[in-house]
Amino acid sequence: MSNFELTATASFGLEAVVKREIEALGYDITDSRDGRISFKGDERAIARSNLWLRCADRVYVKLGEFPAFTFEQLFDRAAALPWADWIPEDGKFTVVGTSAHSQLHSVPACQSIVKKAVVSSLKKVYKTDWFSETGAEYTIRFMIQKDLVTLLIDTSGTGLHKRGYRVQTVAAPIKETLAAAMVQLSFFKAGRLLADPFCGSGTIAIEAAMIAKNIAPGLSAKFASESWACVPKELWQEEKKAAYAAIRNDADVRILASDIDRKAVEAARENAIEAGVDDCIEFRVMPFYKFEPEEDHGIIITNPPYGERIGEQKQLDRIYQDLASLLKKDPTWSLFLITADKSFEKKFGRNADRRRKLYNGRIETCYYQYHGKK
Repeated sequence: MSNFELTATASFGLEAVVKREIEALGYDITDSRDGRISFKGDERAIARSNLWLRCADRVYVKLGEFPAFTFEQLFDRAAALPWADWIPEDGKFTVVGTSAHSQLHSVPACQSIVKKAVVSSLKKVYKTDWFSETGAEYTIRFMIQKDLVTLLIDTSGTGLHKRGYRVQTVAAPIKETLAAAMVQLSFFKAGRLLADPFCGSGTIAIEAAMIAKNIAPGLSAKFASESWACVPKELWQEEKKAAYAAIRNDADVRILASDIDRKAVEAARENAIEAGVDDCIEFRVMPFYKFEPEEDHGIIITNPPYGERIGEQKQLDRIYQDLASLLKKDPTWSLFLITADKSFEKKFGRNADRRRKLYNGRIETCYYQYHGKK
């Protein structure tokens, strides 16, 4: 092995962001569709992409892709793939997957067939009829879409959104990968004041600080492929050492994270300490109507409550009006806001300069972008 195909998965709407992240790491994109971005890489790319991709969900090794209309075709074509290049004789492997708009629509049946095909392939290579499965773990994922089968091995293990800093949480926290994408789509950078006046457990503020200080999001995480024999441990050590050296501790980062809920602010502060960015985030317990722009050209990136009950919706409408008043008061400020409220622009009183459909978990939302005067 030296060069092979990797696939990063992402929430719908974030493909372009993940594509830019992969290209920034120096890898060539080979395909991008339906929440999957494929690229060429080597063993080092497995370590580097897991450590550095902020907006991807997982990184997979792509073993193969082929059409299959019968279980026999699925077995034969899956068994022909080079599984032993990745899975050792004592490897423990499980099979998971999905199927949509395909003749092979039974997921349990497909799981069973793929498992048998992998065992058959490994038997031929290792000349044995029994596997102990006591070694490192390998999760094989199949995706069948319109009779096209894609077979992958998960290099990440735990999802990449689990950075390791969230020691305290609040109700309905925003996913770390989505928060990082919101920051990157806002063009925020060090030297500019950022505020999140509905900070909750602090995810947007923390992700922004990590981006500005160039802290690799996976530095505190543990990945499945770290225990694989085919990815040398020294590669992981080298990549982690390089990531620590790349941190910009002297970056000019000023972030204000506030919320009306004292417990949320306390949780956000604890999470920031765990992430190592509490030195550049100021936390305040404060209702939004008390927020005052302290300088020009600031930026608000926020995920206000969705207000699903009647009383909450009235409060939320007032928040929208207060946000609109703030931008009128200082038109140099920019606003980047995510909400599931489809009537937001009408209530805000102004159409967004840009908007983008994104998913917060399974909730369809829109990311409204208002650019301040330069």
